[in-house]
Amino acid sequence: MNKLQLPNVTLCTFGSEKYKEQHQNALDYSTKNIEFGAVKNIIAPTNSIDEWNKAIVFDLGDHIETDFALLIHPDGFVVNPESWNDEFLKYDYIGAPFPIPKDDITFRDINGKIQRVGNSVSLRSKKLLDLPKKINMEWKPFHGFYNEDGYICVNMRHIFEENGCVFAPLELAVHFSQEVPIPEAKGVTPFAFHKHEGKNHIYPNFEFKNDNLLKFNRLKQRVINILKSFKRKFNF
Repeated sequence: MNKLQLPNVTLCTFGSEKYKEQHQNALDYSTKNIEFGAVKNIIAPTNSIDEWNKAIVFDLGDHIETDFALLIHPDGFVVNPESWNDEFLKYDYIGAPFPIPKDDITFRDINGKIQRVGNSVSLRSKKLLDLPKKINMEWKPFHGFYNEDGYICVNMRHIFEENGCVFAPLELAVHFSQEVPIPEAKGVTPFAFHKHEGKNHIYPNFEFKNDNLLKFNRLKQRVINILKSFKRKFNF
């Protein structure tokens, strides 16, 4: 099998030293059948999840020299290289779709519109990565939360769009990645994934250093899925 060539994309992880091994495992898995322009295990001096979120928004671009960055995590990375689509590169941000919210706040932008495309495991243009620092964008929470994907794709989306950034549509995003089961993703095999919910449980999970712990969690997930199957079948 010839490797997929993505010379204008940097595959990267971003986090503190203590997650270096887990990040490297995700990088190695994602490069099995793809040749990227660069592959980087970026070590960032972040001590909390809020610090990490802010650093992703304002500092990740400093480490990227290619036109795009593909940000992955130990629990979300490339799993189906054959599902790559060059259409992904027409957008400044593409990630797994968000589900329809069950409240009146989640995933709604400043105009109250529900935004469906986001997710931290994503393909981002260099233009989008550099913009927050370039224009000194305000760093603020979204209903008390500092999730970087929500900040970019929902809370401050209007600012990115005013500066020429384009977000991928839902119908293409389901082919790029999937996180939680949604009707629009039925029958679609995505290029990447994030989180081990639903059918994503079949993919490796590199969150844990200890191999025995990793195997235990995989086994636990299989047992949970079997029990759910029996529950649906026998209605108990």
